Amino acid sequence: MARDDCRVLLGMKFIVDANVGKLAKWLRLLGHDAVFFEGKDDGEMVAAALADERVILTRDTHLMEWGVIRSGRVKAVLIQEDDPAAQIRQVVRHLNLGSQPRPFTICLECNSLLLEIAKADVKERVPPYVFKTQEQFMECPKCHRVYWRGTHWQAMLEKLARLTGG
Repeated sequence: MARDDCRVLLGMKFIVDANVGKLAKWLRLLGHDAVFFEGKDDGEMVAAALADERVILTRDTHLMEWGVIRSGRVKAVLIQEDDPAAQIRQVVRHLNLGSQPRPFTICLECNSLLLEIAKADVKERVPPYVFKTQEQFMECPKCHRVYWRGTHWQAMLEKLARLTGG
């Protein structure tokens, strides 16, 4: 199975408007493909969502009036809250994302699917204590960031459980 085929199995695909940008990282933590739209033209964002079959997440009420969104050709969720924790709870509830969590499978920085990497290959790239105490490592094939299941990982799992009701 090709890497892009694996990505489809991971979860939903989102395009996140700048007005709710923090949602992108939270969705990536949950294992969903979430791109951050950096442009200013809403038409470009809608076109990208349509082309990639992405759900738009926005606080822009005017965007929700576009015909392609009202007709359902492009799915969009109008985010009601200012607080990022409340925003992710709304998205999880609205789209039932808590039913199949796959946390820590997507790079938080560049949205690529993480791949397992041999411990020996990260020796010079992680702190000595981490290398000594951890056995499993994941790497982003695009930005080469290395991830491991340290104390921060456990704290994030607990926070995700609170946010998703899991």
